[in-house]
Amino acid sequence: MRIAIGSDHAGYPLKEDLKAFLQQQGHTVVDVGTDSTQPVDYPSFCAAAARTVVDGEADRAIVLGGSGQGEQIAANKVHGVRAALCHDVFLARLSRLHNDANVLAMGGRIVAATYAREIARVWLETSFEGGRHVPRLEQITEIERGER
Repeated sequence: MRIAIGSDHAGYPLKEDLKAFLQQQGHTVVDVGTDSTQPVDYPSFCAAAARTVVDGEADRAIVLGGSGQGEQIAANKVHGVRAALCHDVFLARLSRLHNDANVLAMGGRIVAATYAREIARVWLETSFEGGRHVPRLEQITEIERGER
């Protein structure tokens, strides 16, 4: 799978850890920055990661910050993105099964690297369930387009 990954300074150490893990798992990683722990604002990095998914340059994306909350919000501003903040495996699985999340957000100050790897692994391996969830995603798309 081709995975875009982006972070701010607070998420940078976790980004580097996950980048190596994903590559070890055989994924291609598209790193959209940042490239250090020097303070930066997260929105542009998260939007860049999200756009790679919408533009078809990546299958999914992961955005990281201190808490992951702002990163999720920024990614969700990109039309076509369904970003989910997941600090445990249960939410990661449900975000894929029920919501077909295409961007995963996590907080480097919240989740230890070892557990973040497991969250990412489960999130990447879980498929969308479809079925009863499809009409709900269609409604979300209608809201996004201003039709609801």
